[in-house]
Amino acid sequence: MASAKSAAHNFKESVEQATAVLRAGGLILYPTDTVWGIGCDATDAAAVERIFKLKNRPDTKSMICLVHNMAMLRRLVGTIPPEAQTILENPVKPTTIVYPRAVGVAQNLVAKDGSLAIRLVRDDFCEALIAGLDQPLVSTSANISGMPTPSSFDDVDSLILKGVDYVVPLQGSDFKGRPSAILKLEPDQSITVIRS
Repeated sequence: MASAKSAAHNFKESVEQATAVLRAGGLILYPTDTVWGIGCDATDAAAVERIFKLKNRPDTKSMICLVHNMAMLRRLVGTIPPEAQTILENPVKPTTIVYPRAVGVAQNLVAKDGSLAIRLVRDDFCEALIAGLDQPLVSTSANISGMPTPSSFDDVDSLILKGVDYVVPLQGSDFKGRPSAILKLEPDQSITVIRS
């Protein structure tokens, strides 16, 4: 019983500390519903820029944005087409959808064509964190651009560890180590599979 209370305390404390760092414009290293990720408030352009610099990633390569519920997703993309709604309601695995247009996030997070990759998370920590922040969260794999995506915390490069403001001391979900599927919602509402 004590260990369960301790785990609950660590979870709550981690959410509170990570939220405080994000609100202050900081970067976090955290377990997402897929792989270890670097995150920031998706509405904070300066924080988004810091991630591009930390990863040594060209700012022309857009990053993923996480939301915790359908209401937040609608806030960003407006109407969700039925095809996307069906996928979101019955996910086989974590699935990122590239929407043709998005609003309400930092401009340097949106691709040049106006599109944005967004994933509706089903991970307790990510859901609690995004709900606490009340903003979408940037998610990009915790690696230097061009290097392999770390499959566990132990594989995260020391440059990444030194470059973030807070490391979440929790393990992730059962999906740990596997990137999400990526689908692209075309302007005609058809769906293209980018990564299955």
